Amino acid sequence: MEMKLPGQEGFEASSAPTNVSAGELDSDVGPGPSPGPGPSPDGPSATESKELGVPKDPLLFIQLNELLGWPQALEWRETGRWVLFEEKLEVAAGRWSAPHVPTLALPSLQKLRSLLAEGLVLLDCPAQSLLELVEQVTTVESLSPELRGQLQALLLQRPQHYNQTTGTRPCWGSTHPRKASDDEEAPLREQCQNPLRQKLPPGAEAGTVLAGELGFLAQPLGAFVRLRDPVVLGSLAEVSLPSRFFCLLLGPPMLGKGYHEMARAAAVLLSDPQFQWSVRRASNLHDVLAALDAFLEEVTVLPPGRWDPTARIPPPKCLHKRLPSQQRESKGPAVPCLTSAENRHGHDPHAPSPELQRTGRLFGGLFQDVRRKAPWYPSDFLDALHLQCFSAVLYIYLATVTNAITFGGLLGDATDGAQGVMESFLGTAVAGAAFCLMAGQPLTILSSTGPVLVFERLLFSFSRDYSLDYLPFRLWVGIWVATFCLVLVATEASVLVRYFTRFTEEGFCALISLIFIYDAVNKMLNLTHTYPIQKPGSSAYGCLCQYPGPAGNESQWTTTSPKDRDDILSMVRRGLSDFSSVLAILLGCGLDAFLGLATPKLMVPREFKPTLPGRGWLVSPFGANHWWWSVAAALPALLLSILIFMDQQITAVILNRVEYRLKKGAGFHLDLFCVALLMLLTSALGLPWYVSATVISLAHMDSLRRESRACAPGELPNFLGIREQRLTGLVVFILTGVSIFLAPVLKFIPMPVLYGIFLYMGVAALSSIQFTKRVKLLLMPAKHQPDLLLLRHVPLTRVHLFTAIQLACLGLLWIIKSTPAAIIFPLMLLGLVGVRKALERVFSPQELLWLDELMPEEDRSIPEKGLESEHSFSGNDSEDSELMYQPKAPEINISVN
Repeated sequence: MEMKLPGQEGFEASSAPTNVSAGELDSDVGPGPSPGPGPSPDGPSATESKELGVPKDPLLFIQLNELLGWPQALEWRETGRWVLFEEKLEVAAGRWSAPHVPTLALPSLQKLRSLLAEGLVLLDCPAQSLLELVEQVTTVESLSPELRGQLQALLLQRPQHYNQTTGTRPCWGSTHPRKASDDEEAPLREQCQNPLRQKLPPGAEAGTVLAGELGFLAQPLGAFVRLRDPVVLGSLAEVSLPSRFFCLLLGPPMLGKGYHEMARAAAVLLSDPQFQWSVRRASNLHDVLAALDAFLEEVTVLPPGRWDPTARIPPPKCLHKRLPSQQRESKGPAVPCLTSAENRHGHDPHAPSPELQRTGRLFGGLFQDVRRKAPWYPSDFLDALHLQCFSAVLYIYLATVTNAITFGGLLGDATDGAQGVMESFLGTAVAGAAFCLMAGQPLTILSSTGPVLVFERLLFSFSRDYSLDYLPFRLWVGIWVATFCLVLVATEASVLVRYFTRFTEEGFCALISLIFIYDAVNKMLNLTHTYPIQKPGSSAYGCLCQYPGPAGNESQWTTTSPKDRDDILSMVRRGLSDFSSVLAILLGCGLDAFLGLATPKLMVPREFKPTLPGRGWLVSPFGANHWWWSVAAALPALLLSILIFMDQQITAVILNRVEYRLKKGAGFHLDLFCVALLMLLTSALGLPWYVSATVISLAHMDSLRRESRACAPGELPNFLGIREQRLTGLVVFILTGVSIFLAPVLKFIPMPVLYGIFLYMGVAALSSIQFTKRVKLLLMPAKHQPDLLLLRHVPLTRVHLFTAIQLACLGLLWIIKSTPAAIIFPLMLLGLVGVRKALERVFSPQELLWLDELMPEEDRSIPEKGLESEHSFSGNDSEDSELMYQPKAPEINISVN
């Protein structure tokens, strides 16, 4: 519940005659420039934000120093700090608390407002040191010269900072009082070595809040200072940062934690981006109070007795971005409210992306893709010079080799040895490397896929039934497929991918993921016959596995306390994270070798020759077939062309989603053109046909994710995009080709480890799509269902109906794929688009907007205002983005880091 405080109008009219400008305190220094509440009229700043067109302010670190020890020995001690969230000092535990969302009491905000309204507010203060700042803050008429001197000496005392080390005992800063003659500007050693400094971005500034009780003060003393130029105020803050804001809250003793809570309220205000934006541009006291009032208008009140005040609210996964009120007023009607479709896609949904705009010329889209990608070609190799790319190469290489071996074996079974593992290795290396060098989206990994393998099996069965020479007939099918694909490129048919909504993508991705899971599990189950699992008591493998007795397991685990905030350990953790999948594979190989298990090992061809005896690498055009079979091959080629187009372009649509923040653009036409040329090459050499592999390509992209390193405590790393380059894929396919000659090394890799890669990628892809989440809702009682945005706007029965239709389509695709009717499988994939179009008669556009996406014609037919009223993301709704495409959580996320 949002509430505006009662009596707030009276506060707005308050004023204080004791508030003076910095220029009146120092007549030799003129008043600094007042930026005012709006943007500078001199034009945009050099650090202008690209998204909002307004100056971007530095990050602010806020520290709370409290005066403790009254009336015996007074000392300043750091008790809290803020960047985006609050961290409290837990003295007994000797550590900082976990970052959490701060909660405040409304009376503390009211008292703080009253104290600032009656206190001293200095804006653009020209002080260049802590001594000058203290002298200006204490120039209050209510203070006698004696009290002013005592207060200045007290404010100049060096505070005690908590510096967390790798041990368990807290380490405090110097406790010696500091005199005015000391070198105030020299930061302490612990300030320079504070690990928190590495979490803050360059250009960060500091703000300090001082609060406490003083018995010799007769009335409260409040001061708020904004320095004209940020200055390092000695050891006032625990981190050596230039200070921009200074807040002082002192007064006589009172009951409760009055000054402590007011100081926390001041710190929370300074940590709020909207309040901070306003006070940076405030020109007088009224602007400061107006910024505080704007903060109060957005405060959410928790009723007493309905929650635990000692509970700490963890930081949210996604922060809600708010525009300051001054920015909203200055922008006026020029910043319309974004609809949900705009938020989800990052641009106007009515305007197609440049890659999907029809030029109206033959091969016009292909030429546009070439012109768009050519300037990026040199950087496609230079951007790969990073350690993360090395990790990605190892991981994707193992996945690609596994895929080549698995599909090569399956292809050998399906074609009675006409093709096999050797052709699979050679085709993967040649086609993949060529695609990475020429394609518009080089992050795509080409591979044999389940749907294409099904078509190969059907084509071989057809050739056998009609006594045809398989490879020559397959050559003409490939020639016709390449011809049809070139026609699709020439006519810019790739623009039709705009009709591939999430309904089509999820159906296709779920099918591919299930194929991965099924193949991995099926292979493992087949191993149980050849390599049966030994029962307890059997020693066939040279090892004995027994259940632990009542006394428990003999293994002993030792726990060590983490040595946090250490640079070297942080690098080690990041390295382990980058190579986690590779290390898991190496661990499996080492465990297999150590235990001496009789597991099947990776089989790599030892000789460079075709699998089928007696044939060369070039396929004869006709062989024993009649010439007219070359014309008849056009019919199965037409079906295969539909399959290739759907398989290739659906994967391309998923990989080029806007949430991946790709900067170099896509190349739908160029990619299909490369696939067409490779169809000719692989058909002529008798190699398998290759298209984009959805799961492995997603794993490749996710292994190249770039995230911010400087993160405030409690803040999740920001997703920066994908490391776009051509070298990782190129090296992967070169290594795949070289693997033919690495048989002595690769023969030690157990096949169950490689099947585990398949299973992992399939499960990860299947579990991260919205379709899987909606399937879980079918089996979940309403009271246990998660609070998804989808369920807030669409009735549960309609959600279940949409999910049931998707399940029926997926089941039908699986049945057709597994029966002799699989020849029409490509048409069924194309039929998903028709089913999605028919759903417009069953579901309203608003429901489809949340359940799926709007097709281009339907999107244009709905007024923006109609969607904005019901489905605009505002308030906390935009923070819970499980059903939206998010930069941090794309639609299909294969996590390898």
